[in-house]
Amino acid sequence: MEVMCHASSFLLPHPQPQEPREDAPPPPPAALTYAVIVLNQRLPRFAPLLWNRAQLRVCADGGANRVYDDMPKLFPDQDPQGVRLRYTPDVIKGDLDSIRDDVKDFYLNLGVRVVDESHDQDTTDLHKCVAHVSNSALVEDKSKLCILVVGALGGRFDHEIGNINVLHRFSNLRIVLLSDDCLIHLLPKTHSHVIHVQQPVEGPHCGLIPIGAPSACTSTTGLQWNLSDTAMSFGGLISTSNVVKEDKVTVSSDADLIWTISIKKPIKE
Repeated sequence: MEVMCHASSFLLPHPQPQEPREDAPPPPPAALTYAVIVLNQRLPRFAPLLWNRAQLRVCADGGANRVYDDMPKLFPDQDPQGVRLRYTPDVIKGDLDSIRDDVKDFYLNLGVRVVDESHDQDTTDLHKCVAHVSNSALVEDKSKLCILVVGALGGRFDHEIGNINVLHRFSNLRIVLLSDDCLIHLLPKTHSHVIHVQQPVEGPHCGLIPIGAPSACTSTTGLQWNLSDTAMSFGGLISTSNVVKEDKVTVSSDADLIWTISIKKPIKE
């Protein structure tokens, strides 16, 4: 089975080179092209770091309010208007039932593209934005694209579940949902997985959750409580409150799994 590698290197402000070792793990994924999607929840403290990593920045409807209101709060010693001009999205997309008129007018005056898709009530704003990024000319090889979604966790539970559903609907894309406390992404059953844990910024608490379908057989290495051909399902065993014990975690399963890991504080530019 083909191996898919994962690394939260986008959270590392200043990656430090390490001396090569004979027992060094395989390298993390080749350089990825990042896009950021901002949803309508409080921005995490590391939002500017992700914003600066990205080559495409999209606000999902009321996410534009969050960038307008919250980004200046992350730079309390700077002029708020200057911060807003520095952190201007490329596109605002969605139902447009949450974005304030003053925010919309501000970004329209800056030439930001605002796309009203209120005619489509069968998909969420996140779904619309992920489709926009995927269909863009940002990167030809979609395996080299990574979409970072901020404001995806917290708030209403049905919104959270809708966001997790997007991971399954776009299982061919790398999509990471982030909050101040943790990140989650999908481990598709079509691959075995190697997760290069970024110890300075994430862990140790983690989990593997079979959302979508039960797993009859999941195996891991690198965790305090590894799984060995273990069945997991809601109503049965799921791997929560596990702990990363090594720099490399491997996962193989007959079902799609959600990987989650805690994010350490603080992360600074």
